[in-house]
Amino acid sequence: MTGVVPVVPERDPFDVRTARSASGLLREFNDVGVLASADVHVARRLAVLTGEVDESVVLAAALAVRAPRLGHVFVDLSRIHLTATVDADDPVDLASLPWPSAESWIAAVAASRLVGEGRPLRLLGSALYLDRYWREEEQVAADLVKLAEPDDGVDLDVLADGLARLSAGEDPDPSQQHAAAAAALRRLAVVAGGPGTGKTTTVARIVVLLEEQAIARGADPPLIALAAPTGKAAARLQEAVHSSSEALDVSEPIRARLLDLRASTIHRLLGWKPGSHSRFRHDRTNRLPHDVVIVDETSMVALSLMARLVEAVRPDARLILVGDPGQLTSIEAGAVLGDIVGPASSGPRMSATGRSVLEHVTGSPVPAAPEGAVEDAPIADGIVVLRTVHRFGTEIASLADAIHAGDADAVIEALSLDRDAITWIAVDAADPEVLDQLSIIRAGAISSGRAVIEAARAGDASAAITALGTFRILCAHRRGPHGVATWMPRVESWLATELPGFAAEGPWYIGRPLLVTENDHSIRLYNGDTGVVVASPTTGHPVAAFERQNEIVTFSPSRLAAVQTVYAMTIHKSQGSQFDTAAVLLPDPTSPILTRELLYTAATRAKNHLVLVGTEEAVRSAVDRPIARASGLRNRLWIDT
Repeated sequence: MTGVVPVVPERDPFDVRTARSASGLLREFNDVGVLASADVHVARRLAVLTGEVDESVVLAAALAVRAPRLGHVFVDLSRIHLTATVDADDPVDLASLPWPSAESWIAAVAASRLVGEGRPLRLLGSALYLDRYWREEEQVAADLVKLAEPDDGVDLDVLADGLARLSAGEDPDPSQQHAAAAAALRRLAVVAGGPGTGKTTTVARIVVLLEEQAIARGADPPLIALAAPTGKAAARLQEAVHSSSEALDVSEPIRARLLDLRASTIHRLLGWKPGSHSRFRHDRTNRLPHDVVIVDETSMVALSLMARLVEAVRPDARLILVGDPGQLTSIEAGAVLGDIVGPASSGPRMSATGRSVLEHVTGSPVPAAPEGAVEDAPIADGIVVLRTVHRFGTEIASLADAIHAGDADAVIEALSLDRDAITWIAVDAADPEVLDQLSIIRAGAISSGRAVIEAARAGDASAAITALGTFRILCAHRRGPHGVATWMPRVESWLATELPGFAAEGPWYIGRPLLVTENDHSIRLYNGDTGVVVASPTTGHPVAAFERQNEIVTFSPSRLAAVQTVYAMTIHKSQGSQFDTAAVLLPDPTSPILTRELLYTAATRAKNHLVLVGTEEAVRSAVDRPIARASGLRNRLWIDT
């Protein structure tokens, strides 16, 4: 140990973050905020149960308990002194804490009764896991590798004909064809790509190709499950598949089955198990009946949920994962999609055999793997990254590419150019003296708000919901000067000034934009759905209107259990949505929530116009700070297999 005791801020002994019974190393790390009281109490209990008395080992156990709370699967004992953070009002010099020497620390942990088979902790090199997460990571890797085997029963001629027919009459995107073909050829496939690259269009084509393969074999149509981590994402997946089916050149029976597909959350797909909050009805002993399981927004799926899903998929079934590895990850432990896509995100890693088969059925070349790439990973041949953006213009797409690549200079250059699609206001949005420079946000909020309110007063729910999607303020935080809680009343005050008769009085004023904050399966509204309070065309009374599969549904306000006003929303809540104009307010450069994934997600919410408010320092901080989650899944899939 260093023997240096840091000066730490005094903490109220009754603060819930304080473990009052802690002493020694646990007390020091708890006092500065590295460890929460729960981390300390769990570690101390484990020490008592196993008779462990070495303070450094108990500290390691507490840090392993802490890791999943921050999204990590394990704690790296060799690097934690460099990567640890605290959420504190005052800066703390973590380097001055009495960190144990890495080599002796790892040796002491390895020798502890806390570590090993059937013990609470597992040590892999310098990575210390809670046993549960070690087992889940190992299980997910093993199950995915087993699923990655090719399907030898695919009729390549039928597949080639289907791919050609489905892309006839359009300028085909080779990567979409490669992704659809890979999903037909492999039992594990990943369709990755950013917004607007055609992921859900590709999903619809995959379903058609699998239907046609079943017909060619004389088999029954495959039983297909569509799922997503949230109700909102599931509803969007279902709508997208139904919408895409209308334009596909397919037989009417296949189109009818496409239109009959229903999506659910992963939790509902796996089924509730009485008496358990962490296990599901479908598991390794009671597999899902489906022949194909397609999961959208996989970037939001945590390690534990992925473990439950993968173990429930039949060994002879298909698992197709869809998502954007560049987006924000789950708030729980793991970065599963990014780990699965792994190095494939920077270029094709398919084997020579895999490329040859895809080229045969699609008629388009697949680039060779870059020099030094891992080509023999079992999962590689099923992963395709879509790169051609169809939804928004090249300006926003170029910016998104630069953010995703982590090139801060290219990001600054893209923001600085005189472009119609991007407006960069290089100021701190929390500075009250710069509000005059934010007139573009005020004008956008007022224009959108006016259109929403006028349509709502006229009882035109469709026009009100359309107007609601024209402009949105996106904040990194819920509270604080950069947060939703500050900007929501600011927009309401602007509307009150500019719109005659506007008053945000009562919870159900006409024109109030709504954000659903909890799933309500009884009326099929999901966390993240947006709507508007409109005047009923028949009674004039307020009703809450939402759009569902291109149709308007209305509810009495009394039926809505959990909604908020949504002139502004967090970037996290905006995932899965897009707006004609997105006004993004970046926080202070030191904010721990300001990451590359946050900036990428925010920028890609804009379809036509991105307004970015933030200093150059904030932009560079975001680009240079990718979410670094400690996880061993990537190595297990790409290196250790």
